[in-house]
Amino acid sequence: MTIKSRGMAAFGLALTLAVTACGQQTTPPAATGSVAPTAAAQRGGGGDVKILYWQAVTNLNTHHAQGTKDYDAGALFLEPLAHTGPDGKPVPYLAAEIPTVANGGIAKDFTSITWKLKPGVKWSDGTDFTSADVVFTWKYVSDKATAATDSTTFDGVKTVDAVDKTTVKVTYSETHPNIYQAFVSGLGNIIQEKQYKDFIGVKAKDEPKIPVGTGPYKVTDFKPEDTVTYAINDLYRVSTKPFFKTVTFKGVADATQAARAVCQTGEADYAWNLQVEATVLKPMVEASDSKCKFSTSPGPNVERILINRSNPDSALGDKRSEPETQHPFLTDLKVRKALSMAIDRTPIAALYGPGLTGSATCNIVGGVEAYTSKATASMDICKYDLAAANKLLDEAGATKGADGKRSWKGKPMKILYQTTINPLRQKEQDIVKNGWTQLGIDVELKSVKGGVFFGTDSDDSAARFFADVEMFTNGASSTDQTDYLSGWTCAEIKTKASGWNGNNYERWCNKDFDALFAQLTKETDESKRNDLVIKMNDMLVADVAIIPLVARTQPSDGYNKAIKGIIPNAWDSVLWNIADWTK
Repeated sequence: MTIKSRGMAAFGLALTLAVTACGQQTTPPAATGSVAPTAAAQRGGGGDVKILYWQAVTNLNTHHAQGTKDYDAGALFLEPLAHTGPDGKPVPYLAAEIPTVANGGIAKDFTSITWKLKPGVKWSDGTDFTSADVVFTWKYVSDKATAATDSTTFDGVKTVDAVDKTTVKVTYSETHPNIYQAFVSGLGNIIQEKQYKDFIGVKAKDEPKIPVGTGPYKVTDFKPEDTVTYAINDLYRVSTKPFFKTVTFKGVADATQAARAVCQTGEADYAWNLQVEATVLKPMVEASDSKCKFSTSPGPNVERILINRSNPDSALGDKRSEPETQHPFLTDLKVRKALSMAIDRTPIAALYGPGLTGSATCNIVGGVEAYTSKATASMDICKYDLAAANKLLDEAGATKGADGKRSWKGKPMKILYQTTINPLRQKEQDIVKNGWTQLGIDVELKSVKGGVFFGTDSDDSAARFFADVEMFTNGASSTDQTDYLSGWTCAEIKTKASGWNGNNYERWCNKDFDALFAQLTKETDESKRNDLVIKMNDMLVADVAIIPLVARTQPSDGYNKAIKGIIPNAWDSVLWNIADWTK
């Protein structure tokens, strides 16, 4: 999922929903076409459903999530007012309906949105869910000292008011095209005021490790970086759901192990993000005795290499990878361009099996044709050309010695390249290293356990970025690109003082990009919004703030053939409708 944390255009989506009286259903399955429960599929009728992720859960409060695995683990018990459905449209969960202009829920000038909550909803501890919990969640997440990873969902919000116990009004400072920005999808989960009122701001670091929820399950045990176990929430509002009595959500060593457990041995029921080499994965799925189905569709996720603009040298102490430092050579555009041109995306994409789990790309924004750039395909930096890359390094002043090794201002050019432990990713690293080595650059490869990489407590974490480059998959968690693109604004740069929160891993700051982003937050014309998104994509690619590699299908998960009700969703948690799963 998006660590940066979000086709149709964003405003196009909002406008379509605003002029039609949609969202009147009060039960999510009615909008998604999932299977209605039968006499054999009643609450608790199933046993344990085993879910495997090759990145273990580190935090159950999704407002401090450090990756998809945390958001998905939270999806079983924490809920937003609305999830984003597979078609990109919001589906009511804690909300009774989706606000529109037609039903009076959205102001005609798009300055406010009023949500009516489902009556009678209980928290798993027996207390009432009310508008006060929604207002509190806004206060909690928007407090900078809380250091919430999804705080940008409240950018532009002026006030959140409880009109009454079951009505909440969100007012923006001005016309706001992304009207469903707050409280929608996994980034909009509501937390209980009663449980968290004493843990807001700087006190958040001491908050409860297991949140109370309103969803179909409640957590019974949590072992960070290992396993989360769940049992049915007896107070869940739909009396016939969920079907499975318990859930075991476990982190495993790698995606190949997870795939084998679901497709070959049948030891597990669901395996997330099968980033497995095509030559290994395809036979598992297509074998006559395969126990799994493969769920995949085009999505916004992109496997990418992040370029560190700051200096990760440990000799800097507390200033290590702080934005005020400068990387010795990655701040030079010609060097960054050379690195991009020395990467052969063709064999990398072949690892995924084009059309299976990914295809080569040079765009960082995708998933919808309307805002997918065509210009990057003709950019030199998106073409594999070792000769041109070497020439750029020569021009930049990176001297090459008799041994073929490059130096920068008298010091050897060395790159520490980190990513998660994953056989496919290690092969990607080998391909990239081969190209960069041919430029005369020494490359050290580093593989980090997923739960550590997507945490904040270790020097090996992606957030701290104590390496020169790092690699992972990320993408928008909504058809609207505003929140996703905010991850490259200057305000989102990660620092030690912020607890390594924020979404700007690269420490890249560009005033022109920020200006375009400011326009995007105000623009209501669909075609103009699309143009702004494309311009921002092209700026990121052209300045080599990031190097896109593979457009990932999403979800690319495997699940037991016997399980019914699973609805793939590229725009929200893949577990968004787990209450509807049966077997």
